[in-house]
Amino acid sequence: MTRYVVKRLLMMIPVLLCVAIVIFTIMYFAPGDPVALVLGDHYTEEQYIQTAAELGLDKPFFVQLGIFLRDTFLRLDFGTSYVLKTDVATELMARLPRTVIIATVCCLLQIVIAIPLGIAAATHQNGAVDKLCVGLAMFGISVPGFWIGMLMILLFSLKLGWLPSSGVQHWYSYIMPCVANSLMGVGGMTRMTRSQMLEVIRSDYVVTARAKGVPERSILYSHALPNALIPIVTYIGTHFGRSLGGTVVIETVFGIPGIGYYIMSAVNNRDYPIVRGGVTLLALLFCLVVLAVDILYAYIDPRIKAQYENSGRKKKPRTPPKAKKEAAANG
Repeated sequence: MTRYVVKRLLMMIPVLLCVAIVIFTIMYFAPGDPVALVLGDHYTEEQYIQTAAELGLDKPFFVQLGIFLRDTFLRLDFGTSYVLKTDVATELMARLPRTVIIATVCCLLQIVIAIPLGIAAATHQNGAVDKLCVGLAMFGISVPGFWIGMLMILLFSLKLGWLPSSGVQHWYSYIMPCVANSLMGVGGMTRMTRSQMLEVIRSDYVVTARAKGVPERSILYSHALPNALIPIVTYIGTHFGRSLGGTVVIETVFGIPGIGYYIMSAVNNRDYPIVRGGVTLLALLFCLVVLAVDILYAYIDPRIKAQYENSGRKKKPRTPPKAKKEAAANG
């Protein structure tokens, strides 16, 4: 298992390098001039040349790319904001907990709501409960989270005054952003759980357990659900990574000072170091989440753990039968 984890950690390096190169290239060729935005409306040619040299934007593309990759991966330095004049790494670390809280709460809501709905839909296939659960799932998948967020602001903030419309002054400031950001995941996970449970509950061992008189609740949660968890866990892990990136819109709607809001503001201001550093950090977090999901497989299914352990062992060379006979004759 240790060899597998180390191997996966090493595989993250080319992935992060590709992400960093792609985001740098996109921001380099994106329309807009960050030097002009920094200087404002009135500036001289000398001021423009001096500012471009200070920001490092007067060098060729490949030189800027090499400096960016060196500072990011060797020095762990994301640079300084063009507009705010603050250290990007420090700002990202200060805003990271808010983004992680939203993504984590969204995943917990999806697990608590979607899995019971999927199980209920599978056990009442083609019935009223199944149709209701599928209808709720389709609603969650179809409705954009930012639109639900705006409706919640109009209802719970402006009309009823129950919850704040922006900021994170209190713990309940996370309620509306987390609910709005989790609806799509709830719908998708409900459908995933339903389809997996429908396959599992028709298996021979489930039929045998029912014939032996095992309680239905024990059959569902002790026998059927563990065997249906692998695709569900995969969905949870990938959606957690999507939630980290999806907070860009939700944090903008609710004015939450997280990484998403930080990146969105930087895009509008052509603040390249913030965008490049934020996207690279989110890519790293996504890779770590995928690795955690792969490790979790081993604890859900012992067969996968055995594959991990066997993949790390060196296979002994197989001795041909003829060589065995010659060795026996000489011995």
